[in-house]
Amino acid sequence: MANAKRSFSRWLQSTSRRTFVVYPLCVVAIELALYGRDIAIIPWGLPLLLWGYLQYRLVGNYRERFGGGGPGIEVPPDRILNVGPYRWVRNPMYLGHLIFMTGLAITFQSWFAVGLVVFHLFWFQKRVIEDEARLEACFGTDYVAYKARVKRWIPGVL
Repeated sequence: MANAKRSFSRWLQSTSRRTFVVYPLCVVAIELALYGRDIAIIPWGLPLLLWGYLQYRLVGNYRERFGGGGPGIEVPPDRILNVGPYRWVRNPMYLGHLIFMTGLAITFQSWFAVGLVVFHLFWFQKRVIEDEARLEACFGTDYVAYKARVKRWIPGVL
């Protein structure tokens, strides 16, 4: 039993598992508990769910293939990726998480999901600042120049 708890705890440490598995299950469970069969499902939020997930997954595959390193920043990339999706924003995978969570909030008209989005806006911003410090330590002035050229979240804006 203790091993199962430890394994589940380790499984939950994955940001992607929380975003794409745990949070949707929690949102649905909360909305069902609150509204039962009257749960609202807004279909135009579904494309955001798909977009966010695919952006996360496809950019992750791209990063592993062309940037090296491992999943997450624990094993940093071997080189600065400044092409493909990384030509437009520095954090397209994290942005995929936020797009997905926004789709969750819209699809289910869920205040709980809105809270998840707001919390994660701040959480990912903090995480990005820490990641950028690590990448700057790894790549020096090349990464500083990349940061000056490419926006953190929204191409050409933010």
